[in-house]
Amino acid sequence: MMIKFSPNDRGNPPGKLADAELHFVDGPLEGLKLVGFAVWERRGGGRSVTFPTRKYSLNGERRSFALLRSTGDAASQDQLREAILNAYSEHEAELAASA
Repeated sequence: MMIKFSPNDRGNPPGKLADAELHFVDGPLEGLKLVGFAVWERRGGGRSVTFPTRKYSLNGERRSFALLRSTGDAASQDQLREAILNAYSEHEAELAASA
C-alpha cells in the first residue's frame, strides 16, 4: 500500500492539512485506491487523521457512518492512523528538501 497526499492549499476548512488516499499495489486490491482520509492540525498541537464516512439523516438528525471499520481489534485503526501520520511527516520532509 502507498499513501498519497493532496495538500489543502485553500486553508478551508481551517486546520485541514491534506487529503490522503491509500493506493493498493499488491494483492486482490491492486490497482484500487481508498479515498476520504484527511490529516488535521489539532488546536492544542499535534495531528490527527479522520477516516472516510458517509453522512445521512435520521429523524432530522445528521449522523455519520464509518466506511472503514475494524473487524475485531480496534488497534488496527490506530495502526493505520500512525502509518498515515508517519507518511505525511515524510511527505513534508521531502517537500522541504526540494524547496
